[in-house]
Amino acid sequence: MKYEELKNTWITAGQKVSDAQNALQLALVDDEVSAETLKELKAKVEATKAKRDLAKEQLDEAEKEGVAQARQNLPTPIPNTAEAIKEQFVKDFKDMLTGTYSATLTTKLDENGNGVGLTIPQDIQTAVNKLKRQFDALEQYVDVIPVSNLSGTRVIEKLSEITPFKNIDDEEDTINDVDEPSAYILKYLIQRYAGISTITNTLLKESSEKIIEWVTDWLAKKSTATRNAKILAALDGLPASQKTTVTNVDDIKNVVNVKLDPALQTTAFYLTNQSGFNELDKVKDAFGHYLLQPNPQNATQKLLLSKPVVVISDKFLKNGGTASKPTYPLFIGDLKEAVKLFDREQMSLLMTNVGAGAFEKDQTKIRAIDRFDVRLWDEEAVVFTTFTKIDDEKPATQAS
Repeated sequence: MKYEELKNTWITAGQKVSDAQNALQLALVDDEVSAETLKELKAKVEATKAKRDLAKEQLDEAEKEGVAQARQNLPTPIPNTAEAIKEQFVKDFKDMLTGTYSATLTTKLDENGNGVGLTIPQDIQTAVNKLKRQFDALEQYVDVIPVSNLSGTRVIEKLSEITPFKNIDDEEDTINDVDEPSAYILKYLIQRYAGISTITNTLLKESSEKIIEWVTDWLAKKSTATRNAKILAALDGLPASQKTTVTNVDDIKNVVNVKLDPALQTTAFYLTNQSGFNELDKVKDAFGHYLLQPNPQNATQKLLLSKPVVVISDKFLKNGGTASKPTYPLFIGDLKEAVKLFDREQMSLLMTNVGAGAFEKDQTKIRAIDRFDVRLWDEEAVVFTTFTKIDDEKPATQAS
């Protein structure tokens, strides 16, 4: 077997170990999973590890036999400047395309010892995060929590009905127990999300800046689409008590004034899509003026009842209903309190010219992996409303 095939076999085996370990982690936090199932999952983890280790031994043996002698160069010095890091990344990227990239020398390993491919440098990840804002990234409106572990827990304290202290002027009265805070544990488990793109060797002829620009743009688009979908899926889990329809301005006021906690009034905002914003932008107040007003602190944003309106593309936040009678989405509240995104901050690239049909078509496939988890945190911090049309305010009746 050729060196490249051995390398891809080893990398694939490592990913299977990660998948088996993730399945075991999910089972550990699932109360309905039986002990027998846990035993089977544990045995599967051990079996995949054995296969991964065997694939690594075969890869090492191939190197000893001279199959990969051209790859036995000494590791390059660790770059210590942003420019040097980018240059090293581009060099490794090109080496992966041409098949001269040595997995044993350069591939980073995760905490389980599995190959994760070419890790995206921090400064390029920062550029990806900045670019994602241009693609209507919902994660900029939720709370992003960097984590270093694959799984963990957070303790959430819920608001509960609080009773006052008891008057104990009577010497024979006893003191009641005070209210204890109501709390529950939220568990997160980092998931891996991947996408594949087909590239050609013409990319090798581009400058370092062009290659980084291509990688950054592609990662930003794919990561934005993936994280948006998971954030909206989490919000879809809101209970029925936090979902309603609105038909006029008073309905919106009822949501803001009654359904949202007063503590959220200063941080609450509206989130809708292009179509929903278009309908809101036509609503007029009792004096015939448009209800949406420019935000004096942000010229590109408008205010609805003194709170900012955030607009994202219809392709990310879709309409409901039918084409002839659509319903428009309108989230009201504070998404940073409602949703938590646990970010593993470990994006990576892997390439192959053998697997995924690349060998048959003489192509090169590049796969990006993003690692994160999204959880609904405070379900009372946001209300999901829908509307087909918001009626104009009726003019005030003049005194006779």
